[in-house]
Amino acid sequence: MIETLIGMLVLGGTGAGLYASYVKTRAFVREKLRFVDAAQRPSAPWVAGIAVTLLGLPLFGGLLGFLPAVGGATALALGFTVGAAVRSGQKQVKLLSGS
Repeated sequence: MIETLIGMLVLGGTGAGLYASYVKTRAFVREKLRFVDAAQRPSAPWVAGIAVTLLGLPLFGGLLGFLPAVGGATALALGFTVGAAVRSGQKQVKLLSGS
């Protein structure tokens, strides 16, 4: 019973963290990187997603490895989330600039 509750709390915390990272990354690309050409390239979401995944693997696998639901899959999910957020931010920049 308690293991299920802890698992649900970890899953909910992971989901909330992924949502927060999506919102913050999209806003950062839209507001701060609006005029940076490298951030508007088609490869930028891929580069950002792979970089976050590679940086997150040691963190989630090593430091937080004692938690059963946090591991490599969390790093992959975070990388995917950041890549999707960068792409969404790029689309919003294009819509706001009218091009």
